[in-house]
Amino acid sequence: MENHTFSMDLLKLEGVKVIYQSTYPAFILLLIIYIFTMLANIGLTVLICMERSLHHPMYILLCNMSFNDALSITTIIPRVLFDILTPRSDRYITYNECFTQAFLGHWFGSNFHTILMIMAFDRYLAICNPLRYATIMNNKMLVKLCVFAWVVSLVFVAVLLGLTVRLSRCRSEIINPWCDNASLFKLSCESVLINNIYGLFFTTIFFIASMGSVALTYIRITMVCVRSKSKSLNSKALHTCFTHLAVYLIMLMTGFIIVFLHRYPEWSDHRKLASIMFYVVPPALNPIIYGLQSKDIRKLVVNISHCKKVSP
Repeated sequence: MENHTFSMDLLKLEGVKVIYQSTYPAFILLLIIYIFTMLANIGLTVLICMERSLHHPMYILLCNMSFNDALSITTIIPRVLFDILTPRSDRYITYNECFTQAFLGHWFGSNFHTILMIMAFDRYLAICNPLRYATIMNNKMLVKLCVFAWVVSLVFVAVLLGLTVRLSRCRSEIINPWCDNASLFKLSCESVLINNIYGLFFTTIFFIASMGSVALTYIRITMVCVRSKSKSLNSKALHTCFTHLAVYLIMLMTGFIIVFLHRYPEWSDHRKLASIMFYVVPPALNPIIYGLQSKDIRKLVVNISHCKKVSP
């Protein structure tokens, strides 16, 4: 079968390797994390959309990130939950479903970089150029930045998966917990040099662009804080920037681990665990981190919960 083009539309999916005794504990734990993440991110998105007092650039960008997180984890985790309860011999997925999952997974993962880059730019303007902040970050600019965040990653991912879908297939097994670009082009016996080159280019561009923009932003913010003798400015900068930086570093570390381990097949089990962490940890922690640091959001959540207690 390895030397002949595979024409069937059905692929064998490896899924998550879980020993029989841990099947239900793993399923329940992952389900609880998924439900919590969805409730937290959708709740935060709805709260920002419904509450006029939160219609500011920082919260609109946070709304984008929470919405993206909800979509990202939904692309991956429901299928993983299904496969945990399915015997390995029965884990099949159609090529179209696999391609769709890979496309959406890469798109939402790339969005995380672009949205955090724009959030860093927003914090830079708010702290380093507060007098012009309202003029620059108007509604028109905010819409442009949000569209940019989603469209740029969409174009890059479309090219990435477009180079893969053109390849013929001679294999039928996805050696991964779910479908991604690397798993798809490994189904082919053709040369995948172009795919590897563009994949490396794609990864490098997003990591360098995001790390570079965040680094430059925080260097500028640090310089402003060092020159300023205002304790309130320094406190505000430390408060808002620490939150953004914590979220970024969590995403960056999990992403780097996946890219690094992809080059070492003997560590495939570690890579698969890191992949799950990438799609679970940042979306679960983001609403907690941002929700706890924002006085406005905390106050609204307390007021809503208080009203629900009083209403009966």
